[in-house]
Amino acid sequence: MEVTKFVVSGRDKAKLYGDYATYRTQLSNRIHNLRTKLGISTKPRAKYSSKGPVTAEDIASNHEFINLLLLTSERAWAHAMSMREIHSADSKGISGSTRSHIISRFRKSTIYANNLFQCLTDQTQTGATNEDVLEARAYAAALTGAMEFQKDKWEACIKSYSEARIIYSALATATKSDIFKDLVSNEVDQSIRYGAYQMKLPRTVAVPTIARKFFPRSDTELVVQVEKLDPDVLNEQPMKARSESADIGAVPKTITWRSRTVDLEDAAIASALASVNSAAQKLSKTLASVTAAQAKERASAYDDILIASQDAADATKRAIEELLGEGVGQGDKRIQGLQITRTAVGYDLVSWRIGRNRVLVGERDGSVVDGPVIHQSKKKSQKPMKEEGTGRKLAHLREKAVLYDSILQSLDSIKELPGIAADEALQEELKAKYNYFSALKCLTIARSHALLPNPKNALALLARASEKCNSAHSYLSTSMDTDSPSPPNINVSPTEVQSLKDLLDGEVQHYRALVELSNLSQTQNSLSANKVPLIERLSEYPAQGVDLENLVSYPPKLEPVPVKPLFFDAAWNYIEYPGREVEKPAAQNGVKGSLSSESKSAEQTAQQKKGWFGFGR
Repeated sequence: MEVTKFVVSGRDKAKLYGDYATYRTQLSNRIHNLRTKLGISTKPRAKYSSKGPVTAEDIASNHEFINLLLLTSERAWAHAMSMREIHSADSKGISGSTRSHIISRFRKSTIYANNLFQCLTDQTQTGATNEDVLEARAYAAALTGAMEFQKDKWEACIKSYSEARIIYSALATATKSDIFKDLVSNEVDQSIRYGAYQMKLPRTVAVPTIARKFFPRSDTELVVQVEKLDPDVLNEQPMKARSESADIGAVPKTITWRSRTVDLEDAAIASALASVNSAAQKLSKTLASVTAAQAKERASAYDDILIASQDAADATKRAIEELLGEGVGQGDKRIQGLQITRTAVGYDLVSWRIGRNRVLVGERDGSVVDGPVIHQSKKKSQKPMKEEGTGRKLAHLREKAVLYDSILQSLDSIKELPGIAADEALQEELKAKYNYFSALKCLTIARSHALLPNPKNALALLARASEKCNSAHSYLSTSMDTDSPSPPNINVSPTEVQSLKDLLDGEVQHYRALVELSNLSQTQNSLSANKVPLIERLSEYPAQGVDLENLVSYPPKLEPVPVKPLFFDAAWNYIEYPGREVEKPAAQNGVKGSLSSESKSAEQTAQQKKGWFGFGR
């Protein structure tokens, strides 16, 4: 029956076309069409007669009655949301008759939702499954929570939303569907957090803990159905988490950034950081089992830790915004602690992004020249191997340059984090790392010029790369070289800098020799070009002086001279070309000879061209 999918898809489509008022109008049209289809609509000019509530027998006869109840409930909910949206900007807030009207619309929506839930409980007639019943119950609980939210009854609101959250979480675990996860994260969790704030519950208590606390455990039938879908949904510490606790470790209580330690008071941030630690351990194991040649597989292993780090950054940002919304000043201890946490979490997020790009560029940060990629032919009759062309090699180098640009942009983004601008030591470290990756970028571009070939540009770029690498080496060489096999991130070891420095020194000497050889060959070519007489080089400026002994070539040689085509066309009638000779007739032929001579002279006259290019008379 897919109750949740039907509701969510309808709301998503309405958001594409307009606001809640548009959604309500669409629902009214759909309800009218559905009533006509079911044969229960009031006929034109007929007296209206109220219809009884939908029963399980009606649903058993036609499942379209389920859609009718959902559409009617959604129309009342959309009406309430539309009114709340219109009056939310009022200076005095929503009060009086407007508030009562909104509450009545919410109550009407819960009536139809509860009617649907009661009908589906009769599973023998309706044919509904346990999942369908739970979806209907969670939908009704969510609408009830919205009504209690509008009434400012926070405990009842949290109880209703907690029931909806537990059911949706169990359904998400059982069905692996993202619809339930989106509902929980976008609507239910925010309402529970706000209700907990109004009830003055500690901020360190996580939303799942609040939901388990206020869940109606007295309803044994509901508890059995929920635990059947997910046995750990009501447990404070699930069995899977307990089995992995030895590897992952407990939820962190503090976070350290640049010798400053801050307590983690927000449970969401602490939970997100625990996920980051777990993902880091998983990443280390994955990289240890995958070879360096499989760059894409190694890069995809960073997805989990990047997602976890982004969640931690988002949780920190939300906590800061909530405190600022409560009127807490920037000088408050809690705000200062969250700002330090935000800087630490943001720095780690950028660090893992840089590590992913470092894995993609190749071994030793892309400084090692990749071997020729050999394509093995499938057919034995064809050539077995084929080396990549220059175009493909240049494309690979261009991809590496893009990755280096991304790394440099990530390093620049760190400077925008709170407190970074005032830390001079960190600024120097970031500058040294920026120079290190800039040297790698210059090295990559120099290799592309070497393929063209253009050794002079390659030498200039290599000299620039060597200059930047020496600047980075002067700072990073004094840092401690750790031997721990940690995944690649923003940290650059002295060994890596020294290796790049040695490579660049050798490359500079190599291309300096190539440029010298190129200059010598050009000098020899210029000397050979000077052997041409000066009269044939009048358009060139003699930078090295004039050779007075090589002015002209004497004695002159027979050479072809270019002539305009018009000259031959005009001289066609006056030049006897080979094959056009006319023999003189013999005297003894008499009349026949004279006749033949006259015919040949006529043919000769016909072959003559007249006018320019054979046109005219």
